[in-house]
Amino acid sequence: MADRATVSVYEQRAAEWRAERGPKSTSAVEAFAALDRPDGITADLGCGPGWHTSVLPSPVLAVDAARSMLEMVPDHAPDALRCRADLAALPVATGSLAGAWASRSYVHLDRRHVPLALADLHRALAPGAPVELHIFEGDADFEPFSDDDFPDRRFSLWPHGWIPPLMEGAGFTLDSLERLDRPPKAATLIVKARRTLTLPDTVGPEMRLLICGLNPSVYAADAGAGFARPGNRFWPAALTAGLVSTDRDPRRALIDHGVGMTDLVKRATPRADALTAEEYRRGLDRLSWVVGWLKPAAVCFVGLAGWRAAVDRKAQAGPQPRDLAGRPVYVMPSTSGAAAGYQLPDYVNHLQQAAALAT
Repeated sequence: MADRATVSVYEQRAAEWRAERGPKSTSAVEAFAALDRPDGITADLGCGPGWHTSVLPSPVLAVDAARSMLEMVPDHAPDALRCRADLAALPVATGSLAGAWASRSYVHLDRRHVPLALADLHRALAPGAPVELHIFEGDADFEPFSDDDFPDRRFSLWPHGWIPPLMEGAGFTLDSLERLDRPPKAATLIVKARRTLTLPDTVGPEMRLLICGLNPSVYAADAGAGFARPGNRFWPAALTAGLVSTDRDPRRALIDHGVGMTDLVKRATPRADALTAEEYRRGLDRLSWVVGWLKPAAVCFVGLAGWRAAVDRKAQAGPQPRDLAGRPVYVMPSTSGAAAGYQLPDYVNHLQQAAALAT
């Protein structure tokens, strides 16, 4: 969630901020406004006084964590809808946003919480909706700038190479990644992407177990949860094993129980046999980055096919001799209703053994 001290600075000094920080140009937001998009509302996330809100296509929703900023929005965008909210939990209906513009707003989130915030943005956007995020380049996790003229704010800075796997994991197709120098504090990375029909990762810090599926089915991508098809035994087994307490709710699994979810390959397909060897290789690279960054206590692959295709073609169910980015790996059989020979107690046992690796 947004840092309270940072929000407090904007609450107390909003008028001063507007007087000193007027936009130098609106050409970038004008270009974003001209993009093709689905029908619906375009959101200005972290809208500030509304400078950019006024340029975005109507209907437009201005979102900010600071009430003082939202109160100034009508001066610039009198017809805009306004909403005080945290970027990590957008109070909008699933698929209701036709696009999202976020200029230097996600910089005020702890880096480790950004994947979950982007997962919620993915949920809120319609498939194909464009997004443009402006974030700071560097390698700092929620630290102040030493020469900040609005002190007590905290910022996260991102290495350039982290952005492609971050956005892919969040369920976006990266159209371009540009760098804009902004001395002396930090350069700005301009991330242009579109919302893909897939499942975003639900990952964060201090995960006790990271569940990794092979790839999302189209059914699961539409439902917004992995293993969502009726007859799949994953969620009944996870509930029985005590890993989760809410059915088919990956966000609650992470927040309440430290159980994250991802997929080896992010592309949604009707059948897993549509995947390629190159997708498996790239998927393992991305997954290794996620695990190396967020350091879950253990990783559990649901289905032997993914680990066999990417790592060990002779792998059997159980703990694996090879780790992933220094974390132990457990592989269990597919929980699909089409998988023969396994009953619910078998899956419960596998999940309990996987969780035991995390202790």
